Amino acid sequence: MLQFVHTLAQGGLVMVPLFACSLTALAVIIERAWVLRRAAVQAEGLFGEIRRLYCEGMPTGALQAARRGRGPVAAVLAAGLEAHLAGKEPETAMEEQALAELPGLNHRLVVLDTIVTISPLLGLLGTVTGMIRSFGIIARQGTNHPAGITAGIAEALIATATGLVIAIISLVGYNYFLDRVKGITGEIELRSTQLTNFLEAVRKEREAVALETTGV
Repeated sequence: MLQFVHTLAQGGLVMVPLFACSLTALAVIIERAWVLRRAAVQAEGLFGEIRRLYCEGMPTGALQAARRGRGPVAAVLAAGLEAHLAGKEPETAMEEQALAELPGLNHRLVVLDTIVTISPLLGLLGTVTGMIRSFGIIARQGTNHPAGITAGIAEALIATATGLVIAIISLVGYNYFLDRVKGITGEIELRSTQLTNFLEAVRKEREAVALETTGV
């Protein structure tokens, strides 16, 4: 372990911002993994409970079930039911709630995107400074100081490799979280459409029953 740290230290001053990038990327990856894991709740069971309670004549109970749910899908369904019970359009309420939930899902992903871009550039900067150091030694002492020349080359290679490793890990995390966000967004759209269709079907059924009753 100490040998590994010593090797990284040979990368020069550019290793300081690269180390900061690695810590930041790790913190964001852990935080996003926790948040999106809690947000990615399968809402099939919740929607089934909402539909059952509503059909049993307990719309308020259906709303309470949605409010007890966890994650953005439950929040969107609760907004739709609340608007419906208030005599408003549930589609509009669910769209507004979905738009309010999306920033929380994408929060801090821009940090990973920035690290993916900046880490290789920092590594390239380390390459340039390392080569400048090597050529400076050659200009002053010729090739009579091979240790100094190889130290500059080592600085260049270590900085480049470190920047690439950080960028690769950050890119994998970034793309993975983007895919999770797309999945949650798709779940929101699916359950919102299902709730809209369900409420519309119930409304038409009640209207048909009312017409039959009036006709009789």
